[in-house]
Amino acid sequence: MPKAAPVPVAPVAVAAVRVAPTDPVELYYFQHGDAPIWLRSDATRAAASRLSGLLRRSSIDGFTVGAALAADVDAALASAAPGNAEATRASEVRISKAWVAYMQHLRTPPEGLVYGYELLAPHRRPDQILLATAAAPDLGAALTRMSDVNPIYRSLREAALAAGMTTATPELLSNLERARVLPAVGRFAVVDAGDATLTMYEDGQAVDRMKVIVGTRETQTPMIASIIHYVVLNPYWEVPPSLTKKIIAPGVLKGGNAYLKRNGYEVMSNWTNEATVVPASEVKWAALAKDPGLVRVRQRPGPLNSLASMKIPFPSGQDIFLHDTLDKSKFSLADRHLSNGCVRLEDAQRFYRWLHGNTPAPSTKEADVLVKLPEGVRIYLTYLTQEAGADGKLASRGDPYGWDGRPDRQLAAATYTSPTRGAP
Repeated sequence: MPKAAPVPVAPVAVAAVRVAPTDPVELYYFQHGDAPIWLRSDATRAAASRLSGLLRRSSIDGFTVGAALAADVDAALASAAPGNAEATRASEVRISKAWVAYMQHLRTPPEGLVYGYELLAPHRRPDQILLATAAAPDLGAALTRMSDVNPIYRSLREAALAAGMTTATPELLSNLERARVLPAVGRFAVVDAGDATLTMYEDGQAVDRMKVIVGTRETQTPMIASIIHYVVLNPYWEVPPSLTKKIIAPGVLKGGNAYLKRNGYEVMSNWTNEATVVPASEVKWAALAKDPGLVRVRQRPGPLNSLASMKIPFPSGQDIFLHDTLDKSKFSLADRHLSNGCVRLEDAQRFYRWLHGNTPAPSTKEADVLVKLPEGVRIYLTYLTQEAGADGKLASRGDPYGWDGRPDRQLAAATYTSPTRGAP
């Protein structure tokens, strides 16, 4: 019996498996089902056109590829064909890549900035940038807000643009780089070592300001972003070893123990928290000329203490803090670059009240009393030498540290922990 002819079997179609891309922007779209950000409506397309304009002016931000990316955004908008899903997806990705590159530039901290807490560092991951952009109820407004960075940055840039500048000078670029790390909203304090002021912000608006004394050109106050969690009342002043060598040792050699007693100094057994007071006679004071780190000297709280009534520390690894001071006369000086790196406050009590929500500092005679804040307050130590004046024009305030156009200088200042930090 003849065999039946085999029945032909139609080939089974195998769906192509899309492999997760390695490019972070393309991966974002892969993980979010290719949901569009820029090409989902007429309003969002208009926002993409707005992005092109922002990129064309971005050379003022020091973003050298802005013009090329603007052209790429324009080309992507033109090639997004209705009904062609693949072309639209490709255009989406091109626009987002341009936006992410610009945002990463604006969120790059300046060289030399020390973070006391990494959580203060701006979000630079592409997926974080795109998630925040996609969640904005008004994409056009979000572009303006995010590209403005903060009010200080915006005012500097607008003043430069109003003056007809299209590319930032080295001085302006240095200031924009330092300004862009500051917050746009919330409650925080900014110490500007450029003009030696401290400004308090609430909801992103300046609410109070006072003079401060900051580091000299030789002992510069570094750039720091950190959080204040507590205040120390009636603090001991730990004398930096260099000042022990320069001031304390010669004073003891000349005046004996009476010098230490008269100035409230005491010698400690070691540098730990368990250290005890030891007789000054046990110290070989003449040897300190060779190694000032051999002995720990601190000054007791009281009317002679160089930190006066309070010390306001914050993590940074730089041995830098804010503090009260006995000598108020220095605040009348135009040039207040006088300290060994730490920041002396014109009105420590007023700053305390702002930190604590108008609660006066408690009266106490105990030493080193820690008073915790109701919640941590962000603090930024920066250095600005240019500002937008009341007339909107860009004005220079001088460059006492010589950092403008020299990021290597500010890097060296911030990574070097001077043994002479602290009170005078």
